[in-house]
Amino acid sequence: MKFVTFRAGGERRVGVCDDQSASVRPVSLSSDDARSGVAALLGRDLTQLELLSAIPLDSVQLEAPFPRPTRNIFCIGKNYREHAREFSRSGFDSSAAMGEIPKHPIIFSKVPECVIAHGDDVMLDPSVSEAVDYEAELAVIIGTGGRNISVEDAMAHVWGYTIVNDVTARDLQGRYSQWLVGKSQDTFCPMGPIAVTADEIDAGDTDLRCIVNGEVRQTANTRDLIFDIPTIIATISAGVTLIPGDIIATGTPAGVGIGFTPPKYLRDGDVVRIEIDGIGALENRFVERRA
Repeated sequence: MKFVTFRAGGERRVGVCDDQSASVRPVSLSSDDARSGVAALLGRDLTQLELLSAIPLDSVQLEAPFPRPTRNIFCIGKNYREHAREFSRSGFDSSAAMGEIPKHPIIFSKVPECVIAHGDDVMLDPSVSEAVDYEAELAVIIGTGGRNISVEDAMAHVWGYTIVNDVTARDLQGRYSQWLVGKSQDTFCPMGPIAVTADEIDAGDTDLRCIVNGEVRQTANTRDLIFDIPTIIATISAGVTLIPGDIIATGTPAGVGIGFTPPKYLRDGDVVRIEIDGIGALENRFVERRA
């Protein structure tokens, strides 16, 4: 099933998205439950949801499926071989001492307050960074929490998937030994708009693309991940209890702006579209902040 979080009549709601009819059927939820977006559905029997009358998608305002995640988004760095190589060569990689291809997952995070929706503007602030980059990523939604989850059991903890653009200020990423600041600037985590249940796609064999101003920059398949989803979940949960609603961005493939000579950083008016088969598309415009 495909779910969206949206606003209609000034209220936040959650609904089932129907691509063919371009409509959404709201789930019958209290306003308190709907406040958390798709997170309100975790742990529920989705076959027993009460659905209301369909509403045209073009009449609602789509939000991120998790408008404000409960805690930081977990992210995996350098998780596609060609991207690991292009980033290691960039001069901005503070993890370069770990080797061009990492032997273990590189894990960092983005603060929940930087999450924005499909269609929202990503803010460029030249006084802070002049090297803002895009990163197309498949994101895992944890449905069942746990600690010390085994590789064999990991997929049983996955509720579904969504799309994340792991927007990054490369100059800040290179300046500091940790990546949090460069990854967590305001508006630097476009997410959604669709959250699909795990049965909708084969996350181990799914194509993704990133298009900037109509130019295809990134194309890959999740078969190319260095560390697959079960390994990622097992690694993070080793001593860290995962909770329902945790989001894990699995890494970006080659073709980011820093990989070009000269780099193709994002500028005022640029539009970035990320497509993942079986999920949909996430599109945002980058807009320079006006003083």
